[in-house]
Amino acid sequence: MKSSKYHNDSVDPKGVIISLIIIFLWLGSLVFLLQWELNWSNPITYLGILIQTHLYTGLFITAHDAMHGIVSSNKKLNHTIGWISAILFSYNFYWRLFPKHHEHHRYVATDKDPDYHASDNFLIWYLSFIKQYVSIWQILLMAVTFNILKLFLPTENLIVFWMVPAILSTLQLFYFGTYLPHKGESENKHHSRSQSKNHLWAFISCYFFGYHYEHHDSPGTPWWRLWKTKESLEN
Repeated sequence: MKSSKYHNDSVDPKGVIISLIIIFLWLGSLVFLLQWELNWSNPITYLGILIQTHLYTGLFITAHDAMHGIVSSNKKLNHTIGWISAILFSYNFYWRLFPKHHEHHRYVATDKDPDYHASDNFLIWYLSFIKQYVSIWQILLMAVTFNILKLFLPTENLIVFWMVPAILSTLQLFYFGTYLPHKGESENKHHSRSQSKNHLWAFISCYFFGYHYEHHDSPGTPWWRLWKTKESLEN
């Protein structure tokens, strides 16, 4: 996909560097937390869950950007990083996600959009969203991995810091990246709405994907430049 019409400078090498930072932060944090002496009275436990949830979301956003070809201009490297990021996010399969995401952009907010549900009901829509992206193979691979890892690591830590953040991240991605932007009627050409400009909250909530109209208007813009697109459109 062509580079953004708002920011035509190359993503290289920043896209790769930022992607690798997210991957290694996720991995390093997970390794630390899986060996952490879990204590529910210690605030670090809750902070760890929040950090891992946010980093899980970062893995998916990285895979998402790779689907748009904006992690690297080197196609092989771009797709490799996307594939790794997707696998680390609970064994999502990159090449299964790829066509579905492009269908979302092509048929946004229609019955051909795999991310959309006309009911606007949060729970029904979320379950439909999960059904689109979770396969039996993912569940089996997670189960096998869990049973192997629990031979070496505390079971409670695996549940709290590996499994729970992955589930919470799907809620974060769905709520900020799909439900809020696409629920209800939108008269603009992308059938998408954006949160009010607040760059700190936009990053914390979903890596700037609350600026969702901007993403659909400029899908060649990587997540870490979406705030600039927001500024460009408002100016």
